[in-house]
Amino acid sequence: MSQQLTLALSKGRIFEETLPLLEAAGIRVTEDPEKSRKLILATNDPAVRVIIVRASDVPTYVQHGAADFGVAGKDVLHEHGGEGLYQPIDLNIAQCRVSVAVSAGFDYDKAVRQGARLRVATKYTKTAREHFAKKGVHVDLIKLYGSMELAPLVGLSDAIVDLVSTGSTLRANNLVEVEHIMDISSRLIVNQAALKLKRERLQPILQAFEQAARRSA
Repeated sequence: MSQQLTLALSKGRIFEETLPLLEAAGIRVTEDPEKSRKLILATNDPAVRVIIVRASDVPTYVQHGAADFGVAGKDVLHEHGGEGLYQPIDLNIAQCRVSVAVSAGFDYDKAVRQGARLRVATKYTKTAREHFAKKGVHVDLIKLYGSMELAPLVGLSDAIVDLVSTGSTLRANNLVEVEHIMDISSRLIVNQAALKLKRERLQPILQAFEQAARRSA
């Protein structure tokens, strides 16, 4: 097995907030994924490269060994299930929450009474199903991948289950957050085979990540 290490990251907030942790490990990404079309980015360490993948795909790349390690949100990991992954560190980055939101004026309390049926739009189908099952609410899940806030506004769904950070997007679309499901932060995940076979290369990076995450907590 090659001793080169491959780190899977998604564009945006996770990428930006992982950079200081990488720098703490002495690793600097030499290209900006927002300005480059490349999906494999070099670093100042020829033995470490970064691949840019969709956030929901990071655990899959790591699980199957296409990446040795990666950074993924708790929301994504919950949906994936975490099979074949070692999750050593909560990095305390990209913090937000998964919540239920509805159109302002929608009587959510009445809608979720025992035995009710609710139409819910979300990309977090497993999370939503588990949440409403605990409440005894029957849900018709509508899987969407983006523009979640639109669904209640055009009558596609009664509610949405989505990530919320500041809540400004909800407010801009006349939606209100009515229920908190779980807090989210991003975690370092490691391929279990790589942890054994590339331990000597991985361990210093994992330790640097952990120390940097503790300092920022």
